[in-house]
Amino acid sequence: MQLSFPTVIATLAAVFAVATPAAAQACAEADRFGVVTISPTTLSPGETFTVAANFSCAVQFGVNPEFTDYYIEVPVGNNGFEPPILLARRTLNPSSATPLLDSFTTQLPFALYFNASYVIVLDTTYPVNGTNGSPYSVVGSVDNPITIL
Repeated sequence: MQLSFPTVIATLAAVFAVATPAAAQACAEADRFGVVTISPTTLSPGETFTVAANFSCAVQFGVNPEFTDYYIEVPVGNNGFEPPILLARRTLNPSSATPLLDSFTTQLPFALYFNASYVIVLDTTYPVNGTNGSPYSVVGSVDNPITIL
């Protein structure tokens, strides 16, 4: 059997393609606690919407989520009368088919909303090691704006 130069090159390219891990996804520092998306983003009380979170970039920053809390909050100019509204408290399942994704559908609560800006906040709880190596939990947050009519 005689190997031609193009065959040798093609064979080497195939070997290197299998042996080389895929390049890491380029992630922005802002994505270190996850990326949260809402659909639709303009809502009235009682309307159904979907919240999705992606933690693919978070794990690249060493953030391995254990728990997630989703809130509706007034981020700026809160006069103390708009406490956060808990939408969901969830636990990620590392053995699921999509361990770095979370998604759920819910209704906008019939709460008292003010003429204010609102966001959906994702609080990501994850473990870190202390100075003696023992783990403790910390929380990082990201948000995405919504409009409540």
